[in-house]
Amino acid sequence: MKYDQISSKLFIKNRKNFMAQMKPKSVAVFNSNDIYPISADSTMPFQQARDIFYLTGADQEETKLVLFPDAPNKDHREMLFVRETNDHIAVWEGEKLTKEKATEVTGIKSVFWLKEFDKIFFEVMTQAERVYFNTNEHYRQSVETETREDRFIKATKEKFPAHSWERSNPILQRLRAVKDKIEIDLIQTACNITEKGFRRLLNFVKPGVWEYEIEAELMHEFLRNRSRGFAYTPIIGSGNNANVLHYIQNNQQCKKGDLLLMDVGAEYANYSSDMTRTIPVSGKFSKRQREVYNAVKRVKDEATKMLVPGNYWKEYHEEVGNLMTKELLGLKLLDKADVKNEDPNWPAYKKYFMHGTSHHMGLDTHDYGILWEKMTENMVFTVEPGIYIPAEGFGIRLEDDVVIQKKGEPFNLMRNIPIEAEEIEELMNK
Repeated sequence: MKYDQISSKLFIKNRKNFMAQMKPKSVAVFNSNDIYPISADSTMPFQQARDIFYLTGADQEETKLVLFPDAPNKDHREMLFVRETNDHIAVWEGEKLTKEKATEVTGIKSVFWLKEFDKIFFEVMTQAERVYFNTNEHYRQSVETETREDRFIKATKEKFPAHSWERSNPILQRLRAVKDKIEIDLIQTACNITEKGFRRLLNFVKPGVWEYEIEAELMHEFLRNRSRGFAYTPIIGSGNNANVLHYIQNNQQCKKGDLLLMDVGAEYANYSSDMTRTIPVSGKFSKRQREVYNAVKRVKDEATKMLVPGNYWKEYHEEVGNLMTKELLGLKLLDKADVKNEDPNWPAYKKYFMHGTSHHMGLDTHDYGILWEKMTENMVFTVEPGIYIPAEGFGIRLEDDVVIQKKGEPFNLMRNIPIEAEEIEELMNK
């Protein structure tokens, strides 16, 4: 890992909160991610399953967490199983968690080698009545690969068919949605790294630069600041490429007069940042580009004010739609007849702003959170309105990450990243 070690206090607290919501005589198991193959002996870089990281901080493959609050043996109430390391593994693969280091990282005292899991788990299951399985129930999930978690669930149901089954995900959805101060600080660090990358670009972008060169500049700045790299696949779209919402080819040349939309963010310690900025390739907005830019920014500013405790995600997005409709009328992209005759299921503004304004953010870029429950203090949301005009050859999106406060407006984690049109022009022309 490149990042500074996180205080085990966070993971101790997270496990305590999870176990407090488990039913009596229950055991919960969480598995690390696999290392996924590419071909031959090539693999994708390992990324830890976010749930086991949230509960342990153990950032290593072949790891299992077992929680059994009612275990008769106190050593079995919190158990971590890790791959046994040795000098040979250290030479070929690098340092792995020892039992002592695992305790230091996670705060778990009972650490076992993975080869001991089957024997200990059988003993635990003879004492437990139900098992919490960790299924992926995120509203955006679309997973075809069988995960280590999937294989564990299948094998456990076959071996212990008389037990009852419970779901960990509803508990985690609520817990992970509300961030601890340590987590907010980690997200802030990711945002600060993103800021450094963005400021680096303001003197680099000019006509003739290629989108992939911009991606390379960002990656350079992210890595040199202890990030693993991008929190998600970067979107770097110039000209009409900005009108493709998930444009990731990043293989075109930036031309004079174009706008450049960059939806990028650094990760830090597995926590995400998520920023979008739109800048003029030539260093100056045209009159029309600035009109649309300022309209998007007004929507963003007003939308941000609505992210307060007690509001609901669905109603929030409906109100943002009203704000956007007003701006599109002012830009003469819509007229009153368009609004009067709109389909309620696909309002007129959706022609130019077809995606949502905000999503939960944290360990995952599209993080956990139950959308039909009220917003609460210390939830982290993006705010990202956009206006996309293929007929005029540009699209504009602006995005910040904010923390809901107990009172008042949210705290903007990207408050130091330039966003005013005048400031961007000034910095680009220094």
